[in-house]
Amino acid sequence: MAAINVLHDAEVLGDKVSASHEERMHWGELTEEEQAIEKKVRLKVDLLIMPMVILVYLMNYIDRNNYAAARLQGLEEDLALTGDQYQVGLSILFVAYVLMQVPSNLLLNYSGRPSLYLGFFVVAWGLVSALTSQVTNYGQIVACRFLLGLVEAPFFAGVLFYLSKWYTKAELSLRMAIFYSGSLISGAFGNLIAAGILSGLAGARGMAAWQWLYIIEGSITVFIGLVICVVLPDFPDTWKALSPEMKRVANRRLAIDAAEADVDEAGVSSQIHGMKLAFLDPKTYILAIAYHAITGAAGFQNFFPTLTQTLGYSRIISLLLVAPPYIFIVFWSFAHSYLSDKVGNRFWFFVYPVPVTIVGFVIFMTTDSFGPRYFSFFLMNFVFAMNGTCYAWISNAIPRPPAKRAAALAFINSVGNAASIWTPFTYYTGQGKHYPVALGICIGLQALAALMGITLRLYLTRQNKRLARLEDENVQLSQRELAKLQKTADIEGTDIAAARRMQKGYRFMI
Repeated sequence: MAAINVLHDAEVLGDKVSASHEERMHWGELTEEEQAIEKKVRLKVDLLIMPMVILVYLMNYIDRNNYAAARLQGLEEDLALTGDQYQVGLSILFVAYVLMQVPSNLLLNYSGRPSLYLGFFVVAWGLVSALTSQVTNYGQIVACRFLLGLVEAPFFAGVLFYLSKWYTKAELSLRMAIFYSGSLISGAFGNLIAAGILSGLAGARGMAAWQWLYIIEGSITVFIGLVICVVLPDFPDTWKALSPEMKRVANRRLAIDAAEADVDEAGVSSQIHGMKLAFLDPKTYILAIAYHAITGAAGFQNFFPTLTQTLGYSRIISLLLVAPPYIFIVFWSFAHSYLSDKVGNRFWFFVYPVPVTIVGFVIFMTTDSFGPRYFSFFLMNFVFAMNGTCYAWISNAIPRPPAKRAAALAFINSVGNAASIWTPFTYYTGQGKHYPVALGICIGLQALAALMGITLRLYLTRQNKRLARLEDENVQLSQRELAKLQKTADIEGTDIAAARRMQKGYRFMI
């Protein structure tokens, strides 16, 4: 990956830069001219990168979750699945998914070509999804689901890392929510598409509706993957659409945001070192447990059509009933994450959905009438509002260096998705239409997520007190701290004293 090339501010702006501007820049602020350029850079990124990653994530979730829709379209009967074989096919994807997370993200960071790396795997999972239409038995569907997990694994954690190379911590929560909206939209429209295929293509050319579902959605994904390879920019300093001045500002604002340069040392060893740093940081494990709890509590999404079918309607109506709760939470999540960024808070936005979702689980478990049970789906879906906050909190809490951030994001995502390996087996049919065991476990997992949120808040508060102590110029720094400052000073084209001043005021977002 190309190193960030930030020129010395006085060298770039020359005589046009006043002494006051130079002073502001050395203290870690953009000049008014740079702020104007920053807005243009951010707009370019928002208009190109965000729509593309949302579209791919939409297809990612459609390809992954069409297994649940296919269940209502006769997949179990056609493949003669019995007992818990459907659940094994569901969970095996996440076994492969977990195994690939950390090595994939480190390779992505080392390669420095997200466009080709991510695009290749998008094409690969589209092909695997399309070919799943040809399976005829239990062994084949398990094999295809395992392969699908392997080729899907690089995308999600890779994009989280990728976005953190373009946006500051104050911008991330909303963008993470917008990105995550792809999965929520797929939950709504994926099932609408499935309903349309069920009613219009069942039996066409001798194939079942679920086979057409895989073929159509897989083919669309392949096409999108090819577009990603060509259109997606890699990093600010390699994007040809940015002028040299835009590239400089794009990189500088991220360095200021983290109070140090966003670069790794050259070579594979830096990736290994970054992985070690991630595994030695307690925040990595706190966030991993929190994300595992959230993902486990959200496991009902893999059975959403099955849960809506308990309301007593046909297969097509059951698929259609999935859409409104997802559409609602898309808009709620946007407002939720916008306010989180606006007020600069992660903790309260992470915690408040917990009691809301618990109420939803309890209503579904204890009522029989259509109104309350359907309303409970809207409350359950508040768990998805927590995801955007969690993703942004990860990048805020583990900002630098990139290799550490990449390893941490991948590890946290792998631990989180490990919940999808075991939670499917809690939704066994013997529970009846209320699923008390599965949803009771969801309640416990949400309580665990809240506990981890409190733990992280306490830990970051202590870290911020330490940062405040280091602001005192009379405090003697360790050799490690001096080395980090020297690295930032070299990149910024200044001295250690100025680099230390640049760090003044930096705090972890809580």
